[in-house]
Amino acid sequence: MVSSKALCFFVLFSFSAIALQSAFADHEEDVGLVMNFYKDTCPQAEEIIREQVKLLYKRHKNTAFSWLRNIFHDCAVQSCDASLLLDSTRRELSEKETDRSFGLRNFRYLDTIKEAVERECPGVVSCADILVLSGRDGVVAVMNQPLGGPYIPLKTGRRDGRRSRAEILEQYLPDHNESISSVLDKFGAMGIDTPGVVALLGAHSVGRTHCVKLVHRLYPEVDPALHPDHVEHMLHKCPDAIPDPKAVQYVRNDRGTPMILDNNYYRNILDNKGLLQVDHQLANDKRTKSYVKKMAKSQDYWASEFSRALTILTENNPLTGTQGEIRKQCNVVNKHH
Repeated sequence: MVSSKALCFFVLFSFSAIALQSAFADHEEDVGLVMNFYKDTCPQAEEIIREQVKLLYKRHKNTAFSWLRNIFHDCAVQSCDASLLLDSTRRELSEKETDRSFGLRNFRYLDTIKEAVERECPGVVSCADILVLSGRDGVVAVMNQPLGGPYIPLKTGRRDGRRSRAEILEQYLPDHNESISSVLDKFGAMGIDTPGVVALLGAHSVGRTHCVKLVHRLYPEVDPALHPDHVEHMLHKCPDAIPDPKAVQYVRNDRGTPMILDNNYYRNILDNKGLLQVDHQLANDKRTKSYVKKMAKSQDYWASEFSRALTILTENNPLTGTQGEIRKQCNVVNKHH
């Protein structure tokens, strides 16, 4: 017959074992963001994403710019949780369907990448990680031609959010018409310092800006800060004071190397050839001008600061462990929610 002391010891030991097991399980469930998070659960994940990016980039050059912009618009708004990719619901307008997200496109290509990953590892890799890694690999695609830009090691382990709230965008997302102080403050709240902000805005080196976003510098009067030669080109591309938002009216951000992410942007804005108000402020504000000059002189310095700042941005308040979910489709939450 088991004594009461032995029984008590057995019960206490059992509870201790369960508590330890639970503690270890919790630790295993939430390791946070780590390098090569999917090494055991989906070892081919990052390679699949990289190959899909290369394939899509060869077919559609502008996709790389879209993927890079996705990182800014998703990670700056509370968390890198792929909330940007969600469709609106009957109750809430989503982030991607607001005026602030005007010009964002090519979400269907992220769906293509997600489908390729799902075929290899169903229900394992988050849309948030796919969004970040495709943006990173897009940077590689456009920083040097042919493919060969600097590879930026990024941690993974993000999980997907279940809500996309349009009403919070203005609180978090820096705007091109805001003061440079506001832009620095919003990036600073994410842990990105002044040289990091200057470096990240170098993404304006590629892609294009729709006339809707820059006609205020041309009409009713031309902004005197603009370079006269550049004004002529801008007026040619944007002949209407109230452009049709559905029309394909835009100006290339960098006429010199429009398809390459490089430091030519900084030389342009020092020469008053920046399209957006924030570009002009960046080149003239005493807090940022010295960094603009330094990056205009050194591609390596800019690339180093860009990589550092992009890493910080992609690690902004992620969902990890058991938070959120792993969406089956990037545009909708899983049905059980």
